[in-house]
Amino acid sequence: MTLSLPAVAKLNLFLHITGRRPDGYHNLQTLFQLLDVGDELHFTPRHNDKLTLQCNDPSLEGPDNLIMKAGRLLQQHTGCKLGCDIVLDKKIPMGGGLGGGSSDAATTLLALNTLWQLKLSNEQLAALALQLGADVPLFVRGCSAFAEGVGEKLVPVTLPEKVYLVVTPHCHISTAEVFQHPDLIRNSRALSLDTLFNSPWRNDCQPLVEQLQPIVAITLQWLVEYAPCRMTGTGASVFAEFPDTASAQHALANLPANCRGFIAKGVNQSPVMAALADTEFYA
Repeated sequence: MTLSLPAVAKLNLFLHITGRRPDGYHNLQTLFQLLDVGDELHFTPRHNDKLTLQCNDPSLEGPDNLIMKAGRLLQQHTGCKLGCDIVLDKKIPMGGGLGGGSSDAATTLLALNTLWQLKLSNEQLAALALQLGADVPLFVRGCSAFAEGVGEKLVPVTLPEKVYLVVTPHCHISTAEVFQHPDLIRNSRALSLDTLFNSPWRNDCQPLVEQLQPIVAITLQWLVEYAPCRMTGTGASVFAEFPDTASAQHALANLPANCRGFIAKGVNQSPVMAALADTEFYA
């Protein structure tokens, strides 16, 4: 039988960079808002240890995909001799700062832990997830959260479940280039969560990305005509909050030709948790 699970997108409602660590990574403070839309993954277990990946975008089917890395990591950590055929229906724009690859990896860890009956706790899976990327533990834990450190120190939060329009201009943003760039803001003052909730929200990566990719600045200039907006993650996706779906649809109908967009609702709990709980595979 096949287990089908979502892999949701996220927004960074704010992103402050508070310093650079000796290992080259950056300390940050951010507020992760999970969304109710994302990719879809389908898992069919195998009785040998082979892992395969098929995708509606064939360029993503290689062994370096985080989905494959997640499966191999789980096999190595547990000594499991089972495998899986995995099909990815990719919907989240790549390179948009929406966490698509990290979410796919997290859903893979959750799915294979269930299918292979490994019985690892959520804490154990989150610790493994950090080896795959700083955002992966967020999706393993499956809740909107305030994050510090490199993004792995998570405090669950309950946020108003608002309507967002997410717009991705046609450009490629290199996360590595952004974080290595000398002009990146790196000296934001670390603040308490209460203070941050009562301060104007911003993304410290946005000024640099607007400089490197003017199309991001142009897209923000278009979107701000409808609602206050900012960039998520290291971009290129930008987003705005709307009072209702109809208002967001009005803006989406006027989307510039060089962009793609979608409407989503913020959620506090990832749909993957409910989907796992409802499945007959769940132990």
